[in-house]
Amino acid sequence: MGSRKVLAGARVVLPTGIVHDGRVVVDGTRIAGAAPADAEVVDVSGHWLVPGFVDIHNHGGGGASFTSGTVEDVLHGIHTHRLHGTTTLVASTVTGDMDFLAQRAGLLSELTEQGDLAGIHFEGPFISPCRKGAHSEELLRDPDPAEVRKLIDAARGRASMVTLATELPGGIDSVRLLAEHGVIAAIGHTDATYEQTVQAIDAGATVATHLFNAMPPLGHRAPGPIAALLEDERITVELIDDGTHLHPAALQLAFHRAGAGRVTFITDAMDAAGFGDGRYMLGPLEVEVSEGVARLVEGGSIAGSTLTLDRAFKRAVTVDRLPVEDVVAAISANPARLLGMDDRIGSLEPGKDADLVLLDGQFDLKGVMRRGEWVVDPQLG
Repeated sequence: MGSRKVLAGARVVLPTGIVHDGRVVVDGTRIAGAAPADAEVVDVSGHWLVPGFVDIHNHGGGGASFTSGTVEDVLHGIHTHRLHGTTTLVASTVTGDMDFLAQRAGLLSELTEQGDLAGIHFEGPFISPCRKGAHSEELLRDPDPAEVRKLIDAARGRASMVTLATELPGGIDSVRLLAEHGVIAAIGHTDATYEQTVQAIDAGATVATHLFNAMPPLGHRAPGPIAALLEDERITVELIDDGTHLHPAALQLAFHRAGAGRVTFITDAMDAAGFGDGRYMLGPLEVEVSEGVARLVEGGSIAGSTLTLDRAFKRAVTVDRLPVEDVVAAISANPARLLGMDDRIGSLEPGKDADLVLLDGQFDLKGVMRRGEWVVDPQLG
C-alpha cells in the first residue's frame, strides 16, 4: 500500500480544466476526495500534475523487446517506460510466424494478468506487403478470420488490439470477428482506398494505426485511407510525435481535423527507446539506430521509434503549441477510454488509481507515481 499524502500547490490538469494551486490527495493506491488527518503534505509548487501516461502501441525499450525478450526482458522494458511517465502500457508484437506469435501471446497474457501490462497489440502479420514498413514480407499473410481467432485465443482474453490491412481477403470479416470479441480492430499498414476504408469502419474498425505512416498519402482525387480515418467520428487516430514520423503540419492537420477527443499519442517504441544508438533486432529484421532514429539496415525504412511519452508530451506543448489539456487527453484519457480502463486510469479523479506524472515549468519530467508509489521520486525535500 502507498502512503497517505497530499500533493499541493501544482497546476493540476483535470477533465474540467486546469486548477492553479491545486492539490491531489493520495490514499494508499488510489486518489482520494479528502485528505486523511495523518496525510503527508508534499509541496509541488511550480510544477504540473497530470495523469500517468497510457501507451497503446509500444514494442519495447531499455534494450528489451516485447516480441522476442524473456519475461525479465519484458519487465525491464516496461520499467524503462515507467521511468518516462508511462504508467499503463500495451505490449505490441511485430510480424512473425503464427506459432511463435501465439507463444508470445501466452507469455504477454501472463504479464497482463499480473497487472504489469494492460494488454497485447498484434501489429502484423495481417498487413499489406505494399506498406509493410519494418515487417518481414515473407511472413505476411492475409487476415483469415480463423488465424486472427487463433491469436486472440492464444492471448486468453488479453488481446487489446490487432492492426489489419482491411482491404486484404478476409479483412472485413476479421474486423467483425474482432469487434464481436471486444478487441480493437485498427486499420494500418494498409494500401486501402477511401471507399475500402469506409467499409472497414462500418464493419467495426475504431483505430488508425500511426496515421499517415505505412498508408497511401492523402490525394485530391484519390483521398485514400487518411481522409476516411480523419473524418469519421468513430475513429481514434494514433500519432507518433517524435519529429521524425510526422511533419509538424501533418500533426496539426490530424489534431485539428479529428479534435482532441479522437487523438492518442503513441511511441511505437522499439528496444532502443531509453537505451541508445546501435544495432538491434525488430522481429527477424536488423535495425540501425543513429541519432535516435531507427531504420532497417536493409532498405532504410523507419523501424519504430526511440520515443518516450514524456518527450512526446513536451514536444506537443512546446513545439506543436497544443493546449496542455488537449495533450493530456491524447496521452492519458483517450487511450484509457479505448482500452475500457477509464474507470480506473486516465484522469486525476477520486477513486481512480494514483497514477500521475509531475512535470516542471518547462515540461521536463520530475516525478512518476504508479498506484500510490513513486517510480521516480521527485525528492522535493
